[in-house]
Amino acid sequence: MVTSSELTELKAVPGSNELSAPVLVSPRPSTSKPDGGSLAWLQVFCSSLLFFNTFGLANTFGIYQKYYESGQLFVASSSQISWIGSLQAFLILLVGTLTGPAFDGGHLRILLIAGMFGVGFGHMMLSICYDYWQVLLAQGVVVGLGAGCLHVPSLAILPGYFSKRLGLAVGIAVFGSSVGGVISPIAFEKMIHEVGFGWSVRVLGFIAIALLLVPILCMRMRETPTQKRALFDYSVCRDNSFIIFVVACVVGYCGLYVPVFYLAFFGQSSGMLTSRMASYLVPIFNASSVPGRLIPGYFADKTAPLNLMAPCSVILGILVASLIAVNHSVALLVVTVLTGVFSGVYLSLPSVVVAQITKDKSRIGTRIGILFASVGLGVLAGGPGAGAILGRQPSHREWMGTWTYSCVCIFTSGILLAVLNFRLRAKAPKLVT
Repeated sequence: MVTSSELTELKAVPGSNELSAPVLVSPRPSTSKPDGGSLAWLQVFCSSLLFFNTFGLANTFGIYQKYYESGQLFVASSSQISWIGSLQAFLILLVGTLTGPAFDGGHLRILLIAGMFGVGFGHMMLSICYDYWQVLLAQGVVVGLGAGCLHVPSLAILPGYFSKRLGLAVGIAVFGSSVGGVISPIAFEKMIHEVGFGWSVRVLGFIAIALLLVPILCMRMRETPTQKRALFDYSVCRDNSFIIFVVACVVGYCGLYVPVFYLAFFGQSSGMLTSRMASYLVPIFNASSVPGRLIPGYFADKTAPLNLMAPCSVILGILVASLIAVNHSVALLVVTVLTGVFSGVYLSLPSVVVAQITKDKSRIGTRIGILFASVGLGVLAGGPGAGAILGRQPSHREWMGTWTYSCVCIFTSGILLAVLNFRLRAKAPKLVT
């Protein structure tokens, strides 16, 4: 009987182009994953710092949306303003089509340095902006491109160090985006009344640069690639499971970024909260997402990640739909907390699913890049689409349309994820003893 620790390998007959019969060989020590240890957990810590400066920045945009809506810096519609945050998040994800193959090609250090420069330089330029198009370029394009260089490395580095505990490792790493989404908006809100917009943004830029120096110095790829990777992995076109998962995530992110961008503005414009209190909805949402990122990551190691992602998506859709009936500050705070909790699965589990359904593990970086580049289309449609529904002076009717738009997208994503889960379970090979 062949045990699970043995592998079969085809060996070439010397002096011939033919292959001999399969022979049993022991797994190479270099391919075994430590699943722990100081170096492995150091990579998790560095990944969390990258998340702090990627999705931590993207999830902070709600506080900028509320500030820009006030007209103190420039005058623009809700849809125009949301294009800034949507473009930033879109580029974080789109750049993955380039950074995925670059990571698989062993260029981790170059990606980290380029990312630090883009994020830092973008914040410095944003601090001296005074018109809409300038903010769109600095915050939307430059910061988005810089953070995009960091996103794939933050996820793709972990499968090289973890196997059985990969879900937990990713959940802890993604925790960094929640920390960034809590600290950054609170710091911005506090500083803007003391030192103004310019220095508030500069301080956030200096913090980003300081934090990104740590991954540059400490992150290490565990395995050096032996061959170059193409810019696009054409094998995904024949992988129906991967295609279904990408579509589900695109639709889900389209709905997810509506509450991310508009909860603070909703609390203020509806009169349920003061402007100062509405600003704290952003850090409350991001802080609440912590258990939604850690807990599913832990249980994903014990069960299929789609068993968690699909039902959490459906529950998230119900919570967003309930915003239509919210008319009291306490109810708004409760829904914000619960929405944050169940939104966490969209950051902590997609890369785990990709690692699970990808047979050639050396292509994980490229496939994560393809996934999130596609997901960027959903992000790009979510914020501006909701802003177009709202208009300049949103009433209850416009807000109802906005939340309906969001919840329908998230519901659809949940259904697609459930279909994929049943499909994978039906195709799973039976264990042979």
